[in-house]
Amino acid sequence: MNLRDFRRTGHWPTLACAFTYFDVSFMVWVLLGALGNALAENFGLTPAQKGLMVAIPLLGGSMMRLVLGVLTDKIGARRTGLIGLSITILPLLLGWLWVSKFEQLLFVGMLLGVAGASFAVALPLASRWYPPHLQGLVLGIAGAGNSGTALATFFGPRLAKMWGWHAVFGLALIPVVITLIIFALFAKDSPTQPAPRPVGDYLKVLRRRDTGWFCLFYAVTFGGFVGLASFLNIFFRDQYGLDAVRAGNFATLCVIAGSFIRPIGGHLADKIGGVKMLTVLFAGVAILMVGMATTPTLGVGTVLLLMIMALLGMGNGSVFQLVPQRFSAEIGVVTGIVGAAGGMGGFMLPTIFGTLKGWTGTFSGSFLLFAFLSAASSILIVYVGRLWAIEAGGSVRLSPAAHAGKFEAEPAA
Repeated sequence: MNLRDFRRTGHWPTLACAFTYFDVSFMVWVLLGALGNALAENFGLTPAQKGLMVAIPLLGGSMMRLVLGVLTDKIGARRTGLIGLSITILPLLLGWLWVSKFEQLLFVGMLLGVAGASFAVALPLASRWYPPHLQGLVLGIAGAGNSGTALATFFGPRLAKMWGWHAVFGLALIPVVITLIIFALFAKDSPTQPAPRPVGDYLKVLRRRDTGWFCLFYAVTFGGFVGLASFLNIFFRDQYGLDAVRAGNFATLCVIAGSFIRPIGGHLADKIGGVKMLTVLFAGVAILMVGMATTPTLGVGTVLLLMIMALLGMGNGSVFQLVPQRFSAEIGVVTGIVGAAGGMGGFMLPTIFGTLKGWTGTFSGSFLLFAFLSAASSILIVYVGRLWAIEAGGSVRLSPAAHAGKFEAEPAA
C-alpha cells in the first residue's frame, strides 16, 4: 500500500469522525458488561442472569443494525449517525436516574443496542470515501473504534467503586454529547454515495448466498470479540476470584489486543487476501480456545485470551475486507445485515457462557463449543473461496486477488 496515496485519497476528517463515533458508541454498548460485577452484586444475580444481562445490549444492537443499515442507504450515513448518537442519550439518562430493578436494567440494556448499531453507520461513512484497494485499511481504522470497549472495562469498575454504578451512566453522557457535536461539525457523506434503493431491493440481498456466509463468519469473529469483551469482567472475577477493579484491568488488557490490531488484519487481508487470512485466524482461535478449556492459571489464561482477542480482532478486519468487494453497490444494507449477525453472535456467547456455568460449574464447555465453531469456520472459508473462484467461470486459479474477492480465469489453452 502506498501511504501517500492513502493520504491524498478520501476525507480524513470523516474517517476520524467514523472512528470516534464507533469508539464512544462501543464504550456505551458494553457498559453493562463493564459494570457487570457491581451490578451482579447489587441485584444478587445467578450465573445465567449475569450472562443475560451483558448479552441484552448485544441483542439490541443486532436488531438496530438492520434499521440503521437501511437508513444509511436512504438518508446518508451522516444523518443516520446523528440520529443514533441522539437516541443513545436516552438509555444513559435512564440508567443514571431511573433503574432500580433488574427488569428495568434489562430494558435499558436493550436500548443501549442503538450504540452497538453504530457499526452499520461508521463503516459505510468511511468506506464510501476510499477506493477498493484501500478498503481493508480504511475499514480497519474505522472498525478499530471497538477499542471503546477498553474504555468501558477500564474506567467503568473504577468509577463505580468511587461513585456507584448509577453515576457511571451519567458520566458516559459527556463523551456522547461531545462526539455528537464533533460529528455534526466535521463528518460528511461521500459525493459518490449510491442513490437510495427501494426496500424491496434490499430483501434480494438476503437471498444471496454470500450474505449468509458473511453473516456466519462475522458472527464468529465479531460475535466472539464483543461477546468476550462484554463478559470478561465477570469471567475474571468468577474464574480467578479477582476484585472488580483487577478483573477490569485484565479484561481491558485483552480487549486492547483485539481492538487496535483490527487495522492490521484488514491491511494484511488487502495484501494476501481475506480468505487466506480468515483460514489461518479461525484455526488459531480454535487451538487457543481448546487451551482455555483446560482451565489454565491466571497468567496462562490471560495470555491465551490476549491472543484470542487479537486473532478475532484481525478476523473482523478481514471479513470486511471482503464484503465491499462482493457487495459494492449495497454496502450499507449488507453492513447492517452482517453487523446484525455479528451482534447476534455476541448475544449468544455470554448467554451460553452464563448458562453452561450455571449448569456445570465451569466455563470449559463454552470454550470447547467456541473452538468447534472456529474450526468449522476455518474449513468453510476455504470452501467458500473456491466457490467464488468457480463463479468467475472457466478453469480458475486461486491467486491472492482471488482470495481478496477478485478472481481471474486461466486463459484458454
